[in-house]
Amino acid sequence: MNIRIDDIVEVIAGDDKGKRGKVLRVNRENNKVTVQGINLVYRHLKPSKNSPQGGRLSKEMPVSVSNVLLIDPATNKATRVSTKYNPDGSKILVARKTGTLIRVLSKSANPRYAKKS
Repeated sequence: MNIRIDDIVEVIAGDDKGKRGKVLRVNRENNKVTVQGINLVYRHLKPSKNSPQGGRLSKEMPVSVSNVLLIDPATNKATRVSTKYNPDGSKILVARKTGTLIRVLSKSANPRYAKKS
């Protein structure tokens, strides 16, 4: 999974299709992400000492990682991503359409993938 906390993603399926938001949590075991302002549900609170009024609390619920795409920094549109190796052996995440660098995944600690000259 190439999505991390604080990434900006766009929802591509479901009720919130087309909306964008910042990733708040990533659950790798269940392949789900929680996105700010997406998939909102109401949590009903009973009146208690802490909240004598009671009421409804709006909160985000996780969505499947297959329903979101990262935003390409060059075009500001949703894009699929792939991983590539630089000639120095470092692993990078790039946008499929434009080839724009999104982030460095690992430094060249493993020279096994470095190009031999």
